[in-house]
Amino acid sequence: MTRAVPAPARQHSGFTLLELLAAITIVGLVLAVAVPASVRFYESIQYRQAVRDVVTALASARYRAINTGRAQDVSVDPGKNTLEWNGERTELPDGFNVAVHSARELNRDRIGVIRFYPEGGSSGGGVDMERADGSGVRVSVDWLVGRVSQETYAAD
Repeated sequence: MTRAVPAPARQHSGFTLLELLAAITIVGLVLAVAVPASVRFYESIQYRQAVRDVVTALASARYRAINTGRAQDVSVDPGKNTLEWNGERTELPDGFNVAVHSARELNRDRIGVIRFYPEGGSSGGGVDMERADGSGVRVSVDWLVGRVSQETYAAD
């Protein structure tokens, strides 16, 4: 007596519609969280780079004034968010407000000027860089020794 062997069940490869919908939903949720976080991360990188640019320009001007024996000026235009020193212009991002504090007698048409002298001193002053939420960084230049320092401040 021979027995009939049942035919093996056919196996289908691929995904069901339910599995595809679940995968698409998960990807959508991940993107909904990741995109805003990456935008904030990019803005934070721009902000930190702008602060570094300002600190570097001011410290470099001081160093050059001491080494060359000639005064060096750093010009900050808060209206255009630019910083100029030694013929080089640095564009600061538009995402925050820039304010400059400097000696009145050095300023030119809404442009603040911080001057570094060959003996190491400066005219003093500083640059405030504030984010839209009110937090920011104050880059200060000591008038006596020309030291450049920075401090953060929180929103009021």
